[in-house]
Amino acid sequence: MNHMIDTNKLRSQITDQEWQLRLDLAATYRLIALYGWDDLIYTHVSLRIPGPEHHFLINPYGLMFDEITASSLVKIDLNGNAVIDTPYEVNPAGFTIHSAIHSAREDAQCVLHLHTNDGVAVSIQKDGLLPISQTSMLIHPHIAYHDYEGLALDHSERERLIEDIGDKNLFILKNHGTLSVGKTCGIAFMGIYFLERACSAQIRAQAAGSINVPSKEAIKTTQEQSVGMFDLGKDRLAWPALLRKLDRQSADYKI
Repeated sequence: MNHMIDTNKLRSQITDQEWQLRLDLAATYRLIALYGWDDLIYTHVSLRIPGPEHHFLINPYGLMFDEITASSLVKIDLNGNAVIDTPYEVNPAGFTIHSAIHSAREDAQCVLHLHTNDGVAVSIQKDGLLPISQTSMLIHPHIAYHDYEGLALDHSERERLIEDIGDKNLFILKNHGTLSVGKTCGIAFMGIYFLERACSAQIRAQAAGSINVPSKEAIKTTQEQSVGMFDLGKDRLAWPALLRKLDRQSADYKI
């Protein structure tokens, strides 16, 4: 699949603010591919466009994440309808999960969902993510869980997704995968980075055998130190550094 998008025509139909959001979201997709977290053409990252319309951007279904560009992103409404003409489709399962969270959480401007090996492995475990590494202790208070109900095609599941995530920024979809939300792509990416690192550490530690469990006092202290880690601006150093890394390796996301 290789549809040509007229970038100049698209730019004439959108604001400069939306173009910048498209750049950030396309960069997020490329970074996911760069870190090896993609799952062929599946999983999604969506980004809300400010305004009363509740429009958001999502990946063109059928493109690999390292193919996605700012102009190829699909702009849709909360009913899954394309707002601007596009040759691409949208994955209906992605629409169900992302539209639910976007509709309920004003702060969840970016919603990022993955199916990584270690993330799925932890989602299968009865006790979920354990507070056994520094990273997992930091993010533990920010995680919510949702029981598996099958492929996310039934729109009635949206109510339960909204109820289960509550005000948390990290979400483990049991037997399915991981998810993060943030006020920016940078914050959502940092959240999923920490969650995925914590999942990988847990799976490796369990495979190695005996696990040293920190004291309750150490866990409590570390959790208290995580207050505000998803606040606006917490990505001010790491996100620009990630974009510089991407510019050196995959700068064509900007077209």
